[in-house]
Amino acid sequence: MPEMDGLKTLKEIMKIDPKATVVMITAMGQESMVKEAILNGAKSFIIKPFKENYVIETLKKLS
Repeated sequence: MPEMDGLKTLKEIMKIDPKATVVMITAMGQESMVKEAILNGAKSFIIKPFKENYVIETLKKLS
């Protein structure tokens, strides 16, 4: 993303709305980022490459 990375964006979203439901998407092999995102308020994580059904199921669980 041109202005800020995903973690910075997550932190800004959570400042505005601490109850926001944020699902992060990232490439494989970034376990430390997953942990940091969850600690900063992300509700779930989707690892790329992903299958459409997995995305749909993840979003259903959060609604």
